[in-house]
Amino acid sequence: MNPLFHDRLKVALLAVALLGLVSGLGLLAAGQATFAGIAWAAGVIPVLVALVVEILRSLSKGEVGLDIVAALSMSAALLFGETLAAVVVALMYSGGTFLESFAEGRARREMSDLLSRVPRTATRERDGVLDDVPLDEIAPGDLLLIRQGDVAPVDGIVESKRAMLDQSALTGESMPARLEHGHDVMSGSTNAGEAFHLRVARRAADSTYAGIVRLVETAQASKAPMARLADRYSLLFLSVTVVLATAAWWFTGDPIRAVAVLVVATPCPLILAVPVALVAGLSRAAHFGVLIKGAKPLEALARIKTLILDKTGTLTEGRPQIVSIDRHGDMSEDEILYFAAALDQASKHPMALAIVAAARARGIALPIPENVVETPGEGVAGSIDGRTVVVGGAKFAAAQRGVADPENALVEAGAAVVSLDVDGKFMGSLVMADALRSGTAEMLAGLRGLGIPRILLATGDRRAVAEAVTQGLGLDAVRADLTPDQKVLLVLSERKNGPVMMVGDGVNDAPALAAADIGVAMGARGAAASAEAADVVLLVDHLDRLLPGIEVAQRSRRIAIESVVAGIGLSILGMMAAAFGFLTPVQGALLQELIDVAVILNALRALRIVPRQAGRIAGGPDDARSSGSGLAS
Repeated sequence: MNPLFHDRLKVALLAVALLGLVSGLGLLAAGQATFAGIAWAAGVIPVLVALVVEILRSLSKGEVGLDIVAALSMSAALLFGETLAAVVVALMYSGGTFLESFAEGRARREMSDLLSRVPRTATRERDGVLDDVPLDEIAPGDLLLIRQGDVAPVDGIVESKRAMLDQSALTGESMPARLEHGHDVMSGSTNAGEAFHLRVARRAADSTYAGIVRLVETAQASKAPMARLADRYSLLFLSVTVVLATAAWWFTGDPIRAVAVLVVATPCPLILAVPVALVAGLSRAAHFGVLIKGAKPLEALARIKTLILDKTGTLTEGRPQIVSIDRHGDMSEDEILYFAAALDQASKHPMALAIVAAARARGIALPIPENVVETPGEGVAGSIDGRTVVVGGAKFAAAQRGVADPENALVEAGAAVVSLDVDGKFMGSLVMADALRSGTAEMLAGLRGLGIPRILLATGDRRAVAEAVTQGLGLDAVRADLTPDQKVLLVLSERKNGPVMMVGDGVNDAPALAAADIGVAMGARGAAASAEAADVVLLVDHLDRLLPGIEVAQRSRRIAIESVVAGIGLSILGMMAAAFGFLTPVQGALLQELIDVAVILNALRALRIVPRQAGRIAGGPDDARSSGSGLAS
């Protein structure tokens, strides 16, 4: 059925029931009791017909729902002349379905806002002319003009001197990010400053925002195990209702007792509270930059007992950094960095890019290198200021000097050494390592505080490197030298301790992410395979986003359970009171209406969840410049 028609039908049925109730009360006040009964019945019949059609459609799919209780109560009330109770039930049911649509719409708003922001065109600059072109025509390498207030339509690189971008819709960061020339821009970011030029890096269909939109659409169409569990329990609740209503009639001989029991029994606590609370949780998690692919992963995320972390790009930054500069000659640290960075401008190797970035961060002006000769994967030779310079691995530099054994070696596990020779003399070295993400120890402590007792590292790196990087983190185990299939076996073996969550960012992590109860992909710009296999995507490369994400999932699930238990408990108490004659059908219907409203309002509390860990998430986007790929020198 067309969703728009479905929504309009709900409004029409609510209006019919309300009109029947009001007009009947008016006729009753005028002394026309007979016509009042007819008006009330007229308000019930359209709702009942629509309900029966819906029940038949569900039964054809093999689904037995709690809507049957509402149909029985309306039918029984009409049969025994309790038309006022019948129209109140009709109003309760139609109002409940309308309120469900409204509540879920309210809960999905933040995620729907994400969908509504999708740009349709982009302003492309070509040969000095600006043209608005469809996104499908945008290709990598094109130059786009992003005006103030525009949404970046594709992933790209800042071509202007700087740009000020609001990434709150993607990452939850409230403050705009200041990106310098050459920094990456995620599609979906809003230009909060002056107009700037964006060099296109990916086609629209392959960009961050398009991937997020696809994930949101998948999430909105999902159904949680808890919701399916509610469907299964509906048959039990229906049986209890019918038995109690029949017993009340049998032992008292009063059919009105049975009618009163039926009108108190309502489907709303089970069929409304769970989806409203969980969809609200999806929306709330997205606010903190945690995109959960549906209600099922949200519920599973709340029950995780074991966390397995990849190392490179997940626990660590995934890019080399200078941790120290060792002097061997009479040059200062800045001079060593000057010569190494100046020559490395000619290389695209990740370590070379890191050295150049470090020099620029210190404000060192770099000359243009000359006579450059690069040996891929080993090092670079050339001239700087008329002096012969060699930068590369220790063995490469030693070979350039004609020395068999290098004067420096690997200084520690997990670190690499880049040697600098100037005019045939070894002047020093730069010690580089893939550093841990800042705040990792505090983040792991926070995860344990959320009820995850077991945390492991799984990496393909050597054990010495893995242990050096994770020293002092208090991990329960470190598994090194693992192939992708061995990571899968690790995930499966850890299930004996409870549900397992795997966090990774590379293509090699995709099988393990798919095998885990919950797979989490790092960053929307990570490998497409890992994002596709994962159940959760962190929209920025900050592992600490897991903290508010897990807390939102736990509290949303708790709210859903509270709503169901309270709603069904109050309904059963009301049914017992009706069976013993303490509630008339009209009173029972009014009481249940109050219960339904209370249950849905309680479920909507999930929209206002403020995680205790929210204040600890990393500030600012991952503004690392894209550095390509390569092997260590």
